[in-house]
Amino acid sequence: MKSFLRGREVVALVFIFNVSLNESYQLTGLQVCSLCGGTVQNDTDVGQFCSRSAGRIDRRCCLSNDNTSDPERIIGLDLSNCSLTQVEGLPGASKVFMVDLSLNPIVNISERVFLGFLDLNYLILPQDLVCPGGNVSWQKVEVTQGKRFCEGQKNMCNQTGQMSMSCPENSRCDPYGPGLFECICAENYHGYKCLRQGEFPAVKVFGPLAASMVVMSFLLWVSQRRKAKSL
Repeated sequence: MKSFLRGREVVALVFIFNVSLNESYQLTGLQVCSLCGGTVQNDTDVGQFCSRSAGRIDRRCCLSNDNTSDPERIIGLDLSNCSLTQVEGLPGASKVFMVDLSLNPIVNISERVFLGFLDLNYLILPQDLVCPGGNVSWQKVEVTQGKRFCEGQKNMCNQTGQMSMSCPENSRCDPYGPGLFECICAENYHGYKCLRQGEFPAVKVFGPLAASMVVMSFLLWVSQRRKAKSL
Protein backbone atom coordinates (compact mmCIF):
# COMPACT_ATOMS: atom_id res chain seq x y z
CA MET A 1 0.00 0.00 0.00
CA LYS A 2 2.83 2.40 0.89
CA SER A 3 4.62 1.75 -2.41
CA PHE A 4 1.36 2.39 -4.30
CA LEU A 5 0.89 5.72 -2.53
CA ARG A 6 4.48 6.69 -3.19
CA GLY A 7 3.97 5.91 -6.88
CA ARG A 8 0.91 8.15 -6.97
CA GLU A 9 2.84 10.90 -5.19
CA VAL A 10 5.64 10.70 -7.76
CA VAL A 11 3.15 10.92 -10.62
CA ALA A 12 1.47 13.91 -8.99
CA LEU A 13 4.80 15.67 -8.46
CA VAL A 14 5.78 15.08 -12.09
CA PHE A 15 2.42 16.44 -13.25
CA ILE A 16 2.74 19.55 -11.07
CA PHE A 17 6.29 20.08 -12.31
CA ASN A 18 5.19 19.86 -15.95
CA VAL A 19 2.31 22.28 -15.39
CA SER A 20 4.58 24.75 -13.61
CA LEU A 21 7.20 24.44 -16.34
CA ASN A 22 4.58 25.07 -19.04
CA GLU A 23 3.19 28.13 -17.24
CA SER A 24 6.71 29.44 -16.70
CA TYR A 25 7.47 29.03 -20.40
CA GLN A 26 4.32 30.91 -21.41
CA LEU A 27 5.11 33.76 -19.04
CA THR A 28 8.65 33.95 -20.37
CA GLY A 29 7.36 33.92 -23.94
CA LEU A 30 4.95 36.80 -23.31
CA GLN A 31 7.59 38.94 -21.58
CA VAL A 32 8.52 40.23 -25.01
CA CYS A 33 5.14 41.95 -25.09
CA SER A 34 6.29 44.15 -22.19
CA LEU A 35 9.61 45.28 -23.62
CA CYS A 36 7.92 48.62 -24.17
CA GLY A 37 5.09 50.40 -22.39
CA GLY A 38 1.70 51.03 -23.92
CA THR A 39 -0.32 48.85 -26.27
CA VAL A 40 -0.72 48.22 -29.98
CA GLN A 41 -2.72 51.01 -31.61
CA ASN A 42 -5.36 50.21 -34.21
CA ASP A 43 -3.93 52.64 -36.79
CA THR A 44 -0.40 51.12 -36.75
CA ASP A 45 0.88 48.49 -39.17
CA VAL A 46 0.73 45.76 -36.52
CA GLY A 47 -2.67 46.98 -35.33
CA GLN A 48 -4.14 46.79 -38.84
CA PHE A 49 -2.53 43.39 -39.39
CA CYS A 50 -4.00 42.15 -36.10
CA SER A 51 -7.45 43.36 -37.12
CA ARG A 52 -7.23 41.61 -40.50
CA SER A 53 -6.02 38.43 -38.80
CA ALA A 54 -8.83 38.51 -36.21
CA GLY A 55 -6.22 38.47 -33.45
CA ARG A 56 -6.37 39.95 -29.97
CA ILE A 57 -4.09 42.63 -28.60
CA ASP A 58 -2.08 42.06 -25.43
CA ARG A 59 0.19 44.99 -24.58
CA ARG A 60 2.66 45.24 -27.50
CA CYS A 61 1.66 41.90 -29.01
CA CYS A 62 -1.02 40.58 -31.30
CA LEU A 63 -1.97 37.06 -30.21
CA SER A 64 -3.65 34.40 -32.29
CA ASN A 65 -7.30 33.76 -31.48
CA ASP A 66 -7.04 30.11 -32.50
CA ASN A 67 -7.88 28.43 -29.19
CA THR A 68 -7.52 24.95 -30.69
CA SER A 69 -3.74 25.17 -31.08
CA ASP A 70 -1.69 27.75 -29.17
CA PRO A 71 -3.77 30.54 -27.58
CA GLU A 72 -0.61 32.41 -26.57
CA ARG A 73 0.98 32.39 -30.02
CA ILE A 74 2.40 35.80 -30.92
CA ILE A 75 1.63 36.66 -34.55
CA GLY A 76 2.41 40.38 -34.41
CA LEU A 77 4.90 42.39 -32.35
CA ASP A 78 4.97 46.20 -32.24
CA LEU A 79 8.10 47.58 -30.58
CA SER A 80 8.15 50.79 -32.60
CA ASN A 81 9.01 54.12 -30.94
CA CYS A 82 10.26 52.39 -27.78
CA SER A 83 13.63 54.18 -27.48
CA LEU A 84 15.38 50.83 -28.02
CA THR A 85 19.09 51.16 -28.74
CA GLN A 86 19.68 47.45 -29.28
CA VAL A 87 17.74 44.21 -29.68
CA GLU A 88 19.49 41.10 -28.40
CA GLY A 89 16.58 38.70 -28.81
CA LEU A 90 12.82 38.30 -29.09
CA PRO A 91 12.08 35.29 -26.83
CA GLY A 92 8.78 33.55 -27.42
CA ALA A 93 8.12 35.32 -30.73
CA SER A 94 9.70 32.87 -33.20
CA LYS A 95 6.30 32.16 -34.83
CA VAL A 96 5.50 35.81 -35.46
CA PHE A 97 4.33 37.05 -38.88
CA MET A 98 5.01 40.77 -38.43
CA VAL A 99 7.54 42.72 -36.33
CA ASP A 100 7.81 46.52 -36.17
CA LEU A 101 11.07 47.92 -34.77
CA SER A 102 10.89 51.29 -36.51
CA LEU A 103 11.35 54.72 -34.89
CA ASN A 104 14.04 53.37 -32.54
CA PRO A 105 17.68 54.58 -32.30
CA ILE A 106 18.99 51.11 -33.18
CA VAL A 107 22.40 51.28 -34.84
CA ASN A 108 22.85 47.60 -35.64
CA ILE A 109 20.91 44.36 -35.26
CA SER A 110 22.27 40.85 -35.57
CA GLU A 111 20.75 38.35 -37.99
CA ARG A 112 20.80 35.84 -35.14
CA VAL A 113 17.96 37.75 -33.47
CA PHE A 114 15.68 36.21 -36.11
CA LEU A 115 17.16 32.71 -35.96
CA GLY A 116 14.30 30.25 -36.46
CA PHE A 117 11.77 32.94 -37.47
CA LEU A 118 10.41 30.93 -40.40
CA ASP A 119 6.99 32.63 -40.50
CA LEU A 120 8.29 36.21 -40.43
CA ASN A 121 7.00 37.86 -43.59
CA TYR A 122 6.80 41.54 -42.62
CA LEU A 123 9.64 43.32 -40.83
CA ILE A 124 9.73 47.09 -40.32
CA LEU A 125 13.07 48.63 -39.34
CA PRO A 126 14.60 52.09 -38.96
CA GLN A 127 15.55 53.22 -42.46
CA ASP A 128 19.32 53.07 -41.79
CA LEU A 129 19.26 49.38 -40.92
CA VAL A 130 19.60 46.64 -43.53
CA CYS A 131 17.04 43.85 -43.78
CA PRO A 132 18.46 40.69 -42.13
CA GLY A 133 20.13 38.59 -44.78
CA GLY A 134 20.24 41.56 -47.15
CA ASN A 135 17.82 42.49 -49.92
CA VAL A 136 18.39 39.12 -51.58
CA SER A 137 16.59 37.42 -48.65
CA TRP A 138 13.32 39.29 -49.24
CA GLN A 139 10.80 39.51 -52.03
CA LYS A 140 10.44 43.26 -51.63
CA VAL A 141 12.42 45.95 -49.79
CA GLU A 142 11.17 49.53 -49.62
CA VAL A 143 12.23 52.65 -47.70
CA THR A 144 9.57 55.25 -47.00
CA GLN A 145 8.67 57.70 -44.22
CA GLY A 146 11.86 56.94 -42.33
CA LYS A 147 11.14 53.19 -42.25
CA ARG A 148 12.58 50.20 -44.08
CA PHE A 149 9.99 47.57 -45.03
CA CYS A 150 11.24 44.01 -45.54
CA GLU A 151 8.45 41.96 -47.07
CA GLY A 152 8.18 38.32 -48.10
CA GLN A 153 10.95 36.22 -46.57
CA LYS A 154 12.66 34.05 -49.18
CA ASN A 155 13.63 30.41 -48.78
CA MET A 156 17.45 30.41 -48.82
CA CYS A 157 17.56 26.79 -49.98
CA ASN A 158 17.13 25.97 -53.66
CA GLN A 159 13.69 25.58 -55.19
CA THR A 160 13.48 21.83 -54.59
CA GLY A 161 14.26 22.24 -50.88
CA GLN A 162 16.23 19.01 -50.97
CA MET A 163 19.87 19.82 -51.57
CA SER A 164 22.04 22.91 -51.46
CA MET A 165 25.52 23.59 -52.80
CA SER A 166 26.35 24.99 -49.35
CA CYS A 167 25.39 21.76 -47.56
CA PRO A 168 27.62 18.65 -47.50
CA GLU A 169 26.77 15.44 -49.29
CA ASN A 170 24.12 13.23 -47.63
CA SER A 171 22.29 16.25 -46.19
CA ARG A 172 19.41 18.53 -47.08
CA CYS A 173 18.96 22.27 -46.74
CA ASP A 174 16.23 23.66 -44.46
CA PRO A 175 15.38 27.38 -44.11
CA TYR A 176 16.10 28.79 -40.65
CA GLY A 177 15.10 32.44 -40.78
CA PRO A 178 15.85 35.50 -42.94
CA GLY A 179 19.03 34.81 -44.89
CA LEU A 180 19.67 31.69 -42.80
CA PHE A 181 19.56 27.96 -43.43
CA GLU A 182 20.67 24.76 -41.73
CA CYS A 183 21.92 21.46 -43.11
CA ILE A 184 20.09 18.37 -41.86
CA CYS A 185 21.61 14.94 -42.31
CA ALA A 186 19.65 12.64 -44.59
CA GLU A 187 18.08 9.49 -43.19
CA ASN A 188 20.61 6.93 -41.92
CA TYR A 189 23.41 9.53 -41.92
CA HIS A 190 24.85 11.41 -38.94
CA GLY A 191 28.04 12.84 -37.47
CA TYR A 192 30.49 15.41 -38.79
CA LYS A 193 29.36 16.59 -42.24
CA CYS A 194 26.89 13.66 -42.25
CA LEU A 195 29.70 11.26 -43.17
CA ARG A 196 28.70 8.45 -40.81
CA GLN A 197 26.13 6.00 -42.13
CA GLY A 198 23.71 3.99 -40.02
CA GLU A 199 21.51 4.78 -37.05
CA PHE A 200 22.70 7.34 -34.54
CA PRO A 201 24.16 5.49 -31.50
CA ALA A 202 21.86 7.14 -28.98
CA VAL A 203 22.50 4.57 -26.24
CA LYS A 204 26.29 4.93 -26.46
CA VAL A 205 26.10 8.74 -26.52
CA PHE A 206 23.39 9.44 -23.98
CA GLY A 207 23.69 6.32 -21.81
CA PRO A 208 26.80 7.41 -19.87
CA LEU A 209 25.40 10.94 -19.59
CA ALA A 210 22.14 9.67 -18.09
CA ALA A 211 24.02 7.38 -15.70
CA SER A 212 26.23 10.21 -14.48
CA MET A 213 23.19 12.43 -13.92
CA VAL A 214 21.51 9.69 -11.86
CA VAL A 215 24.64 9.25 -9.72
CA MET A 216 24.99 13.00 -9.17
CA SER A 217 21.31 13.29 -8.25
CA PHE A 218 21.64 10.43 -5.77
CA LEU A 219 24.73 11.97 -4.15
CA LEU A 220 22.98 15.33 -3.90
CA TRP A 221 19.92 13.67 -2.35
CA VAL A 222 22.10 11.86 0.23
CA SER A 223 23.94 15.06 1.16
CA GLN A 224 20.66 16.95 1.59
CA ARG A 225 19.25 14.21 3.85
CA ARG A 226 22.37 14.34 6.02
CA LYS A 227 22.00 18.10 6.38
CA ALA A 228 18.32 17.71 7.24
CA LYS A 229 19.10 15.12 9.94
CA SER A 230 21.82 17.30 11.45
CA LEU A 231 19.27 20.11 11.87
